[in-house]
Parts: sequence; C-alpha cells; structure tokens
Amino acid sequence: MHENIGEQFTIDDMARTAMYSKFHFSRAFQRVTGISPGRFLSAIRLQEAKRLLVCTSLTVTDISHRVGYTSVGTFSSRFRSSVGVSPTTYRQLGGFAPQIPMAAKYSVETRTSSLQGEILAPHGGAPGLIFIGLFPDRIPQGAPIRCTVMQRPGPYVLTSVPPGTWHVLAHSVALGREAVLSGGPFASDQALAVASHGPVTVRAGVPVKHVDLRLRSLRVLDPPVLLALLDVRMVAVSANAAS
Repeated sequence: MHENIGEQFTIDDMARTAMYSKFHFSRAFQRVTGISPGRFLSAIRLQEAKRLLVCTSLTVTDISHRVGYTSVGTFSSRFRSSVGVSPTTYRQLGGFAPQIPMAAKYSVETRTSSLQGEILAPHGGAPGLIFIGLFPDRIPQGAPIRCTVMQRPGPYVLTSVPPGTWHVLAHSVALGREAVLSGGPFASDQALAVASHGPVTVRAGVPVKHVDLRLRSLRVLDPPVLLALLDVRMVAVSANAAS
C-alpha cells in the first residue's frame, strides 16, 4: 500500500500479492490492524496528503491525485471529515490544530455515563502532552465523542459519555521531542506514541472503570492518527497563563 499509494488497486489485488484468498486476507488484515484493508488504505492516503500539504508547495488538486483520488471534491470532503479542517486550512495551520472540537451534543434526554482509567507511560520513556479521545472505531479521525488532554500520565475521566460502543484512543508526543514538531508533525512520527482499547460498551448511568492504556511507539501496522495533532505549543502557553 505504501509503495503504490497513488495507484488504483483493489482488495483482490492486495490478496493476490499476499497469496491469500480475498476473504482470508481481509479477515487476517483486520485481526492485525483492527480495520479493513480498504479503510487502512484510505487512512494512509490521507496521512500522506497531510504530509504533502505541510512539506511541499503542491496544490490541493495535485496532492489529491498523488494519493489516489480522481476527484478533488471527494478528496477535500474526506480530508475535512477525517482531519477536522479543510486541506487549505490544514496547510495554513502548519499541520496542527489549535483545539479539538467534540462531536455534537446529545439531547438533554440522553442518559450518559462516565469512563475512567489510567494512562501509563511508554516503556523506557515519559510522554509529553497526552490526548485521549473516544471514537466510533479504531481510527482516530473526525470529532471525538468525548476527549480530554493530560499534561502527564495518570488517572483520567471522560464524563457525559453517551451510550454506545466506542474505542478509547490516545496519542502523545515523546517528552523532549516537542521541538521537532515546531517545523510540522512529519519526519517525526517516531516521536508519536499511541494507545488504544476497545471496543468498550457504555450503558446509560453505568460508569465504566479501569480502561487503562499504555502508550507505545507508533508501528507500521497501526492506523495513522488522522485527526490533526493538537498544537502542543498553544496548550503549553494556555497552561502557563492559567497557572
């Protein structure tokens, strides 16, 4: 997928490359990555588009074609829904987001619950700013159902969580690597630590406890973080002002 990111190929083509039947390939791929081959391909195409927007001066149209889209309108729509902003805005922001908007509020009649646990530091290192979000599936994209930001590992609580089946996803920039991101969030993926847990079923009025996550380095088979990375510099300024 990474070597042919702009080519038009199907699950049948991928299965033949892996020398599996299409159905066995799809099941095995989803078991390893948590998502289907098609969704994984779409995600890494958008991740490459994020990189090209920040690291090159190519037009949005050229970038859409390079990552396999024949329609710039479709590309822009999917980029916005996954990353949280349009391609042009993402470029203007330098690949960061000043804030992470949550999904639309639920009606006052909806009985909500809470979800809590602990974020553990990665083995051999301490993370910096930690983002924790609740998403419908294994890809951190779009507006999270609920989210919070932590300055360090430790207990966390997500409140007003609506009933449903969700995935708890977290990511963080390794301590001491924040400066790398000042030039953009790319060529620095090794600085990104991630964690996931799910699916988690939330029932109205029943708190969910002990959803613990340990951060670890991003791996090649992890779905990319499509949601625009929170601008750690802006958060640091806000924290200093508040203190």
